[in-house]
Amino acid sequence: MAFLLGCEKVRVEFPTKTVFENVSLGIDEGARIGIVGRNGDGKSTLLSLLSGALEPDGGRVVRNGAVRVGLLGQRDQLDDADTVKHVLVGDAPEYEWAGDARIRDILSGLVSDIPWEAAIGTLSGGQRRRVDLARLLMGDWDVLGLDEPTNHLDIRAIWWLAEHLKKRWKPGSGALLVVTHDRWFLDEVCLDMWEVHDRKVEPFEGGYSAYIQQRVERQRVAALAEEKRQNALRRELAWLARGAKARSTKPKFRVDAAQALIADVPELRNPIELKRMAMARLGKQVVEVKQVTVAFDGRPVLDGIDWIIGPGDRYGIVGGNGVGKTTLLRTIQGLQQPTAGTVKIGKTVRFAVLSQHLDELMKFKGDRVREVIGRYGRRTMLDGKNMTPAQLLERLEFTRDDLNEPVEDLSGGQKRRLALMLILLDEPNVLILDEPGNDLDTDMLAAVEGLLDGWPGTLLLVTHDRYLMERVTDHQFALIDGKIRHLPRGVDEYLELVERAEKPLPFAASEKAPVKADASEEKRLSGGEIRTLRKAMASTERKMETLKEKIESTRAEMAAADPSDFVALGDFQKQLEDLQAQLDTLEEEWLEAAETLGE
Repeated sequence: MAFLLGCEKVRVEFPTKTVFENVSLGIDEGARIGIVGRNGDGKSTLLSLLSGALEPDGGRVVRNGAVRVGLLGQRDQLDDADTVKHVLVGDAPEYEWAGDARIRDILSGLVSDIPWEAAIGTLSGGQRRRVDLARLLMGDWDVLGLDEPTNHLDIRAIWWLAEHLKKRWKPGSGALLVVTHDRWFLDEVCLDMWEVHDRKVEPFEGGYSAYIQQRVERQRVAALAEEKRQNALRRELAWLARGAKARSTKPKFRVDAAQALIADVPELRNPIELKRMAMARLGKQVVEVKQVTVAFDGRPVLDGIDWIIGPGDRYGIVGGNGVGKTTLLRTIQGLQQPTAGTVKIGKTVRFAVLSQHLDELMKFKGDRVREVIGRYGRRTMLDGKNMTPAQLLERLEFTRDDLNEPVEDLSGGQKRRLALMLILLDEPNVLILDEPGNDLDTDMLAAVEGLLDGWPGTLLLVTHDRYLMERVTDHQFALIDGKIRHLPRGVDEYLELVERAEKPLPFAASEKAPVKADASEEKRLSGGEIRTLRKAMASTERKMETLKEKIESTRAEMAAADPSDFVALGDFQKQLEDLQAQLDTLEEEWLEAAETLGE
């Protein structure tokens, strides 16, 4: 595999911290690397360094001169006054990009709901992030560096992005570097992992699951080595004390594979015991929703929902952005009155909510962590044991130094962990978590998951983090078209439901939407005709992609052929001309269908 870029003996220093010391790395064609590590250890710095956005303080970054590197940073450089259309396609003629299946797929997958002529400054943070991601993906890059690309994406968009990145380059070509706390995404797209810690970068083969297995094995090997060292010291001490050689042996420890690594690890949680404890705290009734409809300006967001939430139930809720998940949670708590139907809340229910924006910490922002914790003398029940605030702090990996920090100076991840801890100390029996994984690294997510495993109450979770969803909940539900639907097969079933539904238009509908020259044209078509045309367009797109792959393959064979074999070269050239002619015909068919639909 050809070398693309890397670094040699790099050192990076900030005024108060050395981030990297003597780091050497190489990235070859075909690399798909996930980057993990604790917040603040240098994951984003590493991306900036390799992309050329940051110069090292020592050593050097090396790059194949022809390599094109694209970087999605945590903050975009978009101009507030610019329009979505201009950011994405600039002044290029419509036919140049509208006929490109890859570009249409990117626009449809990320920005189909964003007005085409909207100014960047009027977009929400999530919309702005998706526009920036689409802009980057539309470029032609040899190496892509993505810093938290799944932020602000719903589960379907995250799945789309994973599929796009898997198909973006042919196997063995291109390279991907991605920083994310989304563990499902890491497993889906990455072939190797880099762990950033203690001023160095440690490589692991395989995706996230393989990385965790290898890390556990390395820790056991390190523990074994330390045990051997301690035993050797004890033997030496005995020899010195008794004046004779100590005769002792050490039992061998053997790790066969993954099964041996987890053989002594108990089940994540005991659902029967947790339900028993939850019923003791809650009784039999928690929340019963009967034929509930919630409408705003005559438009139903929730439409005739029936749902029973019992003691100890652990439910995950999925759905696209803006479908009404927050409205559903507010209705369940009695904060939003239904337009029709009833919500019955058990008499003993005590709700607690961990919100996305951590509003619950605002009253503590001037206090230090130890002052806040000092107001909580009570213990809380976890894993069948009473735990003190100090024990909870230890479980959530707060250090002694952290205790002296003002709450307002904590990092985003620390604030989220503190907010969760305070909620647990208040001993609610129904816990509602809205995107609890925001700002947490993968190790911290695992710590929070372990904490939730032992929590004896009813749990409702809204998150776009698929791994977290399936890890801490026992059942998943989708909010689709105002209805709640159980997902026996989890998130995969939800994605299938969304895919089977009519796909959105590839661009946001607006008076100035691209390609749509005559909106009245579509109105004159019947529903059956529209579906037939769209089906034909989808089929044409698949054929076009197949032809493009054949063209690339034929070019590769032609390049590898004997340059003196003019007969073979002539045959290859004829094949290329025939394939290109077929592709041109299909592109004309697609454009005609799009024009008929007014798209």
